[in-house]
Amino acid sequence: MEARKIDLQGKLIVFEGIDFTGKSTQVELLASYLRKKNLTVTTTHEPGGTPLGEKLRKIILSRRNDELLPFSELLLMITSRAQLCSKVIQPALQMGHVVISSRYRFSSVAYQGYGRGIDLSLVKHLNKAATQNRIADITFLIDLQAELAVERKPEKHDRIEKEDLLFYRRVRQGYLKLARNNQRVKIIDGAMSVERIARAVIDHLNR
Repeated sequence: MEARKIDLQGKLIVFEGIDFTGKSTQVELLASYLRKKNLTVTTTHEPGGTPLGEKLRKIILSRRNDELLPFSELLLMITSRAQLCSKVIQPALQMGHVVISSRYRFSSVAYQGYGRGIDLSLVKHLNKAATQNRIADITFLIDLQAELAVERKPEKHDRIEKEDLLFYRRVRQGYLKLARNNQRVKIIDGAMSVERIARAVIDHLNR
């Protein structure tokens, strides 16, 4: 495990996928596992992760803001990401931490690009600028059929989670296109149990 400790120091690990796939749970499970291996871990999430980011998160997700335009939504997400990358992710990586995030650059391409129909090249350009071109070292895409994900939707859901099945199908296909032929991405079957997903993550890191 010592070699793996060196491999993961200063690395950014991201969990991606459509809503209701358990990304936040997997972030915490992996963080706990790595801390037991004496690695210093910083966890975070999007949108949010900074004081300003959390304020933006409330705006983005509040169902009171149903009139929020897709482009406005994108810009708020990008602003939150810029703050998070500059204030949390980059400093932690420079200190040699393993940074584990629920969502990162892929999310805007999948949701605002493929889901909302905003020009993909624009989304990618804004992503690059907001993150100072820092891409994730490892991305775990927890893939789940849109139909199954929507079945998991809680009775109380936010502005984005209220979207219909067709929207989630577009987002899922966007994620799969992003993952195709990308050696930094590991696709994991989101229909598996929480424990089996966590084991698949650890097995990938230890391969």
